[in-house]
Order: sequence, then C-alpha cells, then structure tokens
Amino acid sequence: MATVRSRPLILSLGGINMDLVTFSDRLPADGETVVGRQFVTYAGGKGANQAVTVARMGVRSAMVGRVGDDMFGPELVELLQSAGVETGAVGVSEYVSSGIAVISVGEGGQNRIVQVLGANDTCGEAEFDAIAGLLPEASAVMLQLEVSVDLSLRVAELAASQGVSVILDPGPVRPVPAEFYRHISVITPNETEAEALVGHPVSDLDAAARAAGELLNRGVGAAVIKLGALGAYWSDGNDSGHVPPFPVAAVDTVAAGDAFNGAMAVALSEGCELPEAVRWGCAAGALAVTQVGAQDSMPGRDAVVEMLL
Repeated sequence: MATVRSRPLILSLGGINMDLVTFSDRLPADGETVVGRQFVTYAGGKGANQAVTVARMGVRSAMVGRVGDDMFGPELVELLQSAGVETGAVGVSEYVSSGIAVISVGEGGQNRIVQVLGANDTCGEAEFDAIAGLLPEASAVMLQLEVSVDLSLRVAELAASQGVSVILDPGPVRPVPAEFYRHISVITPNETEAEALVGHPVSDLDAAARAAGELLNRGVGAAVIKLGALGAYWSDGNDSGHVPPFPVAAVDTVAAGDAFNGAMAVALSEGCELPEAVRWGCAAGALAVTQVGAQDSMPGRDAVVEMLL
C-alpha cells in the first residue's frame, strides 16, 4: 500500500452520468412491458459517486472526467461541487451527450442498467495530464472502466510508480489487459464482474476465495469481492477474511458498490488495515441501499461511523 499522506487527497477518474430511473413492482421479462410506479432523474456515474462518497466522508476529493455540452452537463458539475468535490479537472466535450444510465428498479431494490458512456468515452490526454499534476498530493486514485481502459492503465502505471494506491472497480465489465493487474493495489469486483474476470460463477464465499486467489496471481496487491447480501470477501495474499453484511432494509441497490469503494478508500488513506477498511466499505454500502438515488444515497462519515459501532 502507498504511504499515508497527512491530509489525504483521493482522486477519482471515471464516469459522470445522469441516471434516468424507473421504479416498478417487478422487473420485466424479455419482451414484456410492465407499468411503473415512479420516474426520477438523479446524478450518478461510478467515478462521480465514489468522489462524492469521499467528500462526504470528510476527505479532500477531486473528480477527473468529462461531461457533454447538453442540458445535463452543467447540472452534473454543479451537483459535484455542492457535495464538496473539486471539479477543476472536469472538462466539457462538444457535440457529445453527457453519460447516461437508464435504470430499472424492481421490488427489493434489484436493478438493471443500460449505460451510454457519452462524454465519459472522450476522456484522454487532458485527463491524464490532470491526474499527473495532482498525483504528488494524492494518497489514492480510484479507477473504474467507464473511461478508456487504455487511459486507466496509463494512470494506474503512473500512480503506482509514484507510490500512490490504485483502487480499481472493474465495472462496467470490459476486458482488462494482463499488465493492468500488477499496478493495482486493490481490485473490488462484485459477483458479476468477478465472474467476467475469472471465468467462473462467484456466488458464495468459496467461489469468492477462488476468484480472489486468481486475481492475486495476476499481480494485484489485494482483492475484495463485493457479494451484496453476503457482505464482502477480502484477501491480500498473506491473510484473508469475510466481512458479513450489515442488516438493513434495501430500497435501491444502485451505487452501493460505489459507496463501498469510496469509504474503503478513505479508510485505507487514513491508515486502516484492509480488513477494517472493508468493514467501512460494507457499512457505507449498507447505508446506500436504504436510500433512493446514486450520489444522493452516498452516506456521510457520521452515519458510517455509527454503523460501525
């Protein structure tokens, strides 16, 4: 792990989206139409959600990414700023839509998501340069796969070379180059993402342990498998363990994994060992599912600390 900075700055390079969300009693089967109960829009994007979580946990947070020149772009930037996220490295791409996620939420909070990357997919040299300029102040860089995998790989290589922790949330599912793994301090797939990475189902603790072992063999420093209602499994090659879930009534599971990553990154940057940092992540993820929304549901530090008691 990287050296802990006295005043951590956590960078997030990733997606900034406007989420268009329907709620219904159940999700439709293929070819079926169901009547929904509610439609809402809210700010999301894995990178932006994680940046908001870091800010709400009381740690300096900077977002690196892009929005489109459509009606959503200014609002997305303003919402990040209102959450306390630094947005000086958020650019605007002309003639491109902002990132959009169309989300269907059914009974119990389960969801299906179709994502249009839009401006997120135009990130490139400007974002790399922005990250490079901020790295000397940073304790961690949070990456997702909502921007170019090649860009994320270059950032991971640069951050690792400077002793800055690299936390990869490998979603949405995309192929990950073999050389990427050796620059990753902590990889945090959920069950679906882990299955895509290792090629076998990851639906219980034994399967999670096997998946974590395979990811460690590829060169990551630690693997944390997010298992939803089963909590999380972690391994760093020397030790491993399971953090059980915090019991809550789920309303909307959107962005729970982002709350997990943001809180875990904060705990690691403040010097917590991995098992305790995973507990912070599980607590934040549990709190997130009790609220509707993406950025709106990211918990604050006081709530997370109370959950941990």
